[in-house]
Amino acid sequence: MQIDIVHVPDCPHLGAVRTRLDQALARAGVAASIREVEVDTVEDAQRTGTRGSPTILIDGRDPFAVERAEASLSCRLYRTGDGVAGAPTVAQLIGVLTP
Repeated sequence: MQIDIVHVPDCPHLGAVRTRLDQALARAGVAASIREVEVDTVEDAQRTGTRGSPTILIDGRDPFAVERAEASLSCRLYRTGDGVAGAPTVAQLIGVLTP
């Protein structure tokens, strides 16, 4: 499994995504190669499928994609059971990492 974390420079939510993704992979017992991809232009965002920072791509697919979301360099918000947050929860990540 290939996981890309696509983000803008100095993304305030990158650390939370890294930590939660590591926890989710460990709890799910899933092996993955994680790559961080920095984008700083709208063209880069369009090319990489970034719908806000950070965007998580699993094998090239955004499991948290929202219909009609456009490429963006803004902060991305994820819907969680407690409202919106700058990163998905560990439980949400486990859900998209396991069949």
